[in-house]
Amino acid sequence: MKLHELKPSKGSRKARKRVGRGIAAGQGKTAGRGHKGQKARSGGGVRPGFEGGQNPIYRRLPKRGFKNPTRKEYAVVNLDTLNRFEEGTVVTPDLLKKTGVVKDLKDGLKVLANGELNAKLTVKAHKFSRSAEEKIANAGGTTEVL
Repeated sequence: MKLHELKPSKGSRKARKRVGRGIAAGQGKTAGRGHKGQKARSGGGVRPGFEGGQNPIYRRLPKRGFKNPTRKEYAVVNLDTLNRFEEGTVVTPDLLKKTGVVKDLKDGLKVLANGELNAKLTVKAHKFSRSAEEKIANAGGTTEVL
């Protein structure tokens, strides 16, 4: 068998219905919608989840938990990723975004203490973990909360 001899097996590919193209096409007149009624009309039908007026499942089931509307989500950076910057660099959220370390800053930047920091850096972020602050200070750098 060669590549140009390949073809789908019989019955696996079904031709689409061309509805509303006259009686001879086999789907004329009502075009498979039956006679009258809400679903026969253009733009007719019900919204997703509608159960004919019965109390729908999304209202029957109990709601659980709490969604905090004012929750802040921080972009996270570990110390070992900051080693790419040269000694004495001022690391800011804008610099991290520009260099591609962080794609989306969300509500701010948080620095975590995963890994070791070898360079002496000034790090500016919205939040620091306590151990990250200690490691930056031990490496001779400084932290600044924005």
